[in-house]
Amino acid sequence: MRELKKKLRGIIRALKKKYEPQHEKMSKALMLKLEHDEDFIQAQTVLLYYSMQDEVDTHSLVEKYASKKRILLPVVVNNDLELHLFTGELRVGEFGIMEPVGPLFEDYEQIDLVVVPGMAFSKAGHRMGRGKGFYDRLLPKLPHAKKVGLCFPYQVVKYVPTYVTDVRMDKVVSL
Repeated sequence: MRELKKKLRGIIRALKKKYEPQHEKMSKALMLKLEHDEDFIQAQTVLLYYSMQDEVDTHSLVEKYASKKRILLPVVVNNDLELHLFTGELRVGEFGIMEPVGPLFEDYEQIDLVVVPGMAFSKAGHRMGRGKGFYDRLLPKLPHAKKVGLCFPYQVVKYVPTYVTDVRMDKVVSL
C-alpha cells in the first residue's frame, strides 16, 4: 500500500508542475464552484485551509468569508492540527504554511463543513494526502461535519489506495 501511495504522489507532483500555469485560472473557477455549493452556502462554521503554492488557491475565499461565516484554519502543532479562528492575521508556521493567530477553537460539534486539500481523490471520495497524516488524525474527530475534498481536475483519479480507518469525503469539488 505504501508503495502505491508513493507512486501516485509522484505522478500527481509531476502533473502539478505540468499544469502550474493553469492553476490560477482553475483556482478561480473552483472557488466559484465551492461558493455556489449548497453545503458551503448553508454552513455557518467552515474549516478551510490556507493553500500552499501547489494547491487550489483558497486565500481569496478565506478573506471574503471571514466576515460572513466563522472561518477556521488549521495550525500544525507537533503531529496534529489545532483549529484556530481566522481573524485576518496570519504568520508563517510549520512547513512554511501560513497559519492564523486567532483564538484556539475546540468546539468541533459547531463545525458544519470541512474543506480538505489532498494529493489525490477518487470520485467515491477517497483521499490521499501528502503522507504526514494530519487530516487522517483530525477528520475522525469531526463525524458530523460535511467533508469536501477540493482539487484540480487532474487530481481526481480512478483509485486511491486507502486504509479501513481513512475518512471518506462526502463529495469532491473539482472541474
